[in-house]
This record gives sequence, C-alpha cells and structure tokens, in this order.
Amino acid sequence: MRVNLMLLFGLLASFAIVTAGCNRRPPQSEDDGTCDPLDPDCEGAEVCELFFDGETRCASPVTIAGLVIALLDGTPIEGALVQAVDINGAAVGTSGVTDAEGRYTIVVPVPRDEEGNPTTAVFTLRVQAFGFQEFPTAIRPALPIDAAESVENEDGWLIENTLTTVALIALPGDVTLLGTITGAINAEPNAGLLVVAEGGDAAYVGFSDSEGVFTIFNVPTGVYTVDGYAAGVQLDATNVDVGVGEVVTDVTLSESGTALSTVSGNVQIVNAPGGSVTSVVLAVESTFEEATARGQVPPGLRVGNVSGAFVIPDVPDGRYVVLAAFENDNLVRDPDENISGTQIVHIQVPDPTTGNAVTITDGFKITEALAVVAPGTDGPEQVTTLTPTFEWADDSSEDGYTIRVYDAFGTELWNDEIAGVSGSETVTHTYAGPALEPGMFYQFRVWSFRAPGGGDRSNISATEDLKGVFFFLVP
Repeated sequence: MRVNLMLLFGLLASFAIVTAGCNRRPPQSEDDGTCDPLDPDCEGAEVCELFFDGETRCASPVTIAGLVIALLDGTPIEGALVQAVDINGAAVGTSGVTDAEGRYTIVVPVPRDEEGNPTTAVFTLRVQAFGFQEFPTAIRPALPIDAAESVENEDGWLIENTLTTVALIALPGDVTLLGTITGAINAEPNAGLLVVAEGGDAAYVGFSDSEGVFTIFNVPTGVYTVDGYAAGVQLDATNVDVGVGEVVTDVTLSESGTALSTVSGNVQIVNAPGGSVTSVVLAVESTFEEATARGQVPPGLRVGNVSGAFVIPDVPDGRYVVLAAFENDNLVRDPDENISGTQIVHIQVPDPTTGNAVTITDGFKITEALAVVAPGTDGPEQVTTLTPTFEWADDSSEDGYTIRVYDAFGTELWNDEIAGVSGSETVTHTYAGPALEPGMFYQFRVWSFRAPGGGDRSNISATEDLKGVFFFLVP
C-alpha cells in the first residue's frame, strides 16, 4: 500500500490549519448544567468545561479522532499511544490507544462560548509505538490543531482531518529484541513529563500522559536509571533491569523533597540584522546528539524573548545541555569554536560549587543564520529524486562551505565541501551520498567558513538547527 501524497503534504509539510464550519447548539445538560471539575457528575458522555463567564458547566465533549500509520507504506499501527498536549507541552484530556485499524479517539478540554460552542484551544499530538520512532522529534514538528475548527456531530464535537493522522518511521533492525518500561509519576503535576531511561551511553524516552502514566518503548536489554523531567517537578530516580523483549511494569517515580534550581546566563547577539531576540532551552544531556546538536527538552525548561540576560527557574536535578538560538528565529549559535562563548555548554544541576543557583559564566554568542531556500524552508518538504539539490543564501564573506546530511535518527549520511561563491545571492549543491530511503526524513545543514590564505579554518555562520528538513517519496 502506497502512502497518499496529499495526506502526507497535509500532515507533514503544511502548517495551515484545516478549517470547517461549526453549527451552534447549547450545552446538553439539565438545568444550568453547572458542575464541579473535581466531581463533575455530568450526564452520559458530557464533560465539565469552563465557559466564557468563568463558570464550569456540563457540555458535549470535543473529541480528536484519527489514525496512526507507518510512514513507508501507510499500514495501520496497533497499540500506539496518543496524547494531546497544550502550548506549554503539558498533557491534557484523555489518552488513547490505537486499535487494529490504527484508529484512536481522545477527548480534550476546551473553553466554551455562551452557547457551549468550542472556542480557540490549540493542541499538538504526541505519539509513541513499539518498533517506531516517537513523534514529534526535533526535525519532525507536530502541527497545531485548533479546537475552534471542530465540527458538530451526534456525540458532540469532532476534530478529524489530515492533521490528526500521524505517520511514524519504523526503527531499523530486529525490534523483537527490544523491551518496554511502563509506570506512573507519583507527584504533582504528573502529566506531560519527559521520562528518560539512561543506560551506558544511550537514552530512551517517553512522556507521561494526562493520568501520569508513562511508557518507554524500544529499550534494549540492560540496566537503566529512569527519571522524569519538567519545570517545577523533582523526582527520585529508580533503577530498572530490562531483559530481552521484556515488558517491565509498575515502575513508580515519586516526588522528591529536594529543592529545585535556577539556571541563569546571558546571550550576545552580533552580526544579526535579521533577528533581535532568541530563546534558550535545556536539553537532558543523555538525550543529546553531538553530531546534530539536538536533544530532548522537558516541558517548561525554556525561556523566550532573550536579548541579553536570561533565567530559567524551577529546574529539576540532572545534567543538561544549554542550547541558545535552537529554535527557528533567523539566528544560530556562533559556530566558531575557536573563540569563547561559542562552545556547547554542559551543566550539572545543582552546581557542585554554587548549589541551586546555577550560573553560566561564559556568554552565548549568537549570529545571523544562513537562510535555507530549499528544501525545508518552512517545514518538512517532499523530494522525489534520489539526488535533490540543496539551496541556501550566500554568505558574502566566506571562503567555502561544509554541507552535511543527517537522517531522522541523527546519523550523518554524507558531507562535502564547496568552494566559495561570488556574484550570486544563493548557493546550490546536489546530493551525492548513499541512496535515500523511501519514507525517511532527512535534514541538510550548511556551515560557512573562512580560511585566510588556506590557513586555519573558522566557521562563521550556519543554517538553522531545525530547517532544511525533507523526506523522500516517489509519487
């Protein structure tokens, strides 16, 4: 079975929200429908929702329905876990498990207008499944779903469109040898935490759902330390031994009485007329990929609108990589590691010397990014040839470029060097690496460099961390 290309474009390459008209009707409950969110006592399938006047009343539910399929051939994936998260990364509503046809349904909380109609509430989907890479990842963003676009049906309100179908990338190798870790977060809050199993030089991740239950799929045999991360939550880690193909159950991560920490520092934005503010995030160190400079960022461990000093409060204990200008903002960390303030920063929280006040003494130097022209300037983009051409804005002060291509698992497939370009606004270069795999996601990144007189090289700029993403699929 071949994946429908229109579906893939709507799912993976378009950031437009699919719209549909909504009919109007009042809340379906007796009397005024007032309810207690902690003990709603609503009739039938009704849920207790917040209305425009600040009261909570019983109302027809808003349901997200969709499919989870294999990206390569479109076959349904049974047993996948699906959860909606809000704009802060917190898990909300009910969680779902796909059936034999890959279908799921979840109910999400949505504020209502005076007539009980859903108002704007933006969600994204998080999906995990045995034998498949989790979704989303750094180079595969989850697209926003707006509850205001739900359509009325006999059961309430429904959101089902191309955005609610999620295609997953199959893992390589014999997945039957992999195990699973399941458990629960015994803390408050307990929803939407990043849960990491660390063992040796590897880490495997999952997220707790709206009930605090978590599952980490695809864990190789070994002994792991399991811990959870989110702003404002401190947990006690626990050790887990996973056998071949074993499902380890009832792992509990309990709240710790240890104080949270604060991480502070500053950025310096130079030579960047295209951007004036950036963001700083903390990625869990064990999930960090040195080659691609990407890692898993727990909910809340981010600060935006940074132009100088920054502070990230309520940070749980652990080792982190501090990433500045990681998100798409026309800026990148200055890639010249021959000068101070440009190195990747690793920190221990709390700091062995200063305790819970963790200060990064070296400032982060940020510079303007090389603009990506194609593919992947605005989001993941389909290519239909085994030799795609990459295009980016010329850096007029460069002596040359280095280009690298990575797959969705962070493996570098190919690299090349290109002589400096003059008299052109953009630079193009054709891929000449190993054959692209149908259904796989890739990213190209480019670094410009100076090498005066053929001497020591210093990088001067780069394309952005999350742009240049494409997937290969023949019509």
